[in-house]
Amino acid sequence: MSTTEDRPDFSTIADLFLSHGSMQSPAFLDGRLCAELALHDLTAEAWLEEVCHGLGIEQPRDRESGETLLAWRRQTLDALADAALNYEPLLPDDLFSLAERARGLQEWTLGFLEVIEDAGDKPRQSWSPALREAIEDLEALGGMETDLEDSTENENDLFALTEHTRMAAMLLYTEQHPGQPQVESGEPIQH
Repeated sequence: MSTTEDRPDFSTIADLFLSHGSMQSPAFLDGRLCAELALHDLTAEAWLEEVCHGLGIEQPRDRESGETLLAWRRQTLDALADAALNYEPLLPDDLFSLAERARGLQEWTLGFLEVIEDAGDKPRQSWSPALREAIEDLEALGGMETDLEDSTENENDLFALTEHTRMAAMLLYTEQHPGQPQVESGEPIQH
């Protein structure tokens, strides 16, 4: 399985978007990607079409760009399905201001929730109470204040919100794909 280190980072995808003339946030599309992989098993072709539509282009400008976009999907799926539970949302990193990172988290959340809302009520019927609560929390997060001052308290709060978002994404994926990832071996624990 691919690790999160193999996955393109936020800046790489943002630069790729800019090279296609788009200011679209990678965070928003990554939120959509995560929810679509969980709910619909999004194909590579459908993902490429969605990204191109989001960028306002017909196709990637070159083979390398297309491969990067497809690798983003594949590596996200690998991380969601990995027993290590190491999926990380594609968000601005520590090189960005706290406000930019908060906006990135909000954009990711809005993309994620957009797909969930488009799916309707049918998938929700089988969700656990924990997943329903996590999604409700994300709905509140979509309206959060993002103009944060740099402070240790705000940094810690943003970290906690990001972790909550990550766990909600993993919970959605695992509930929609029973047995994937296999986090329980079925073997008794030796003490």
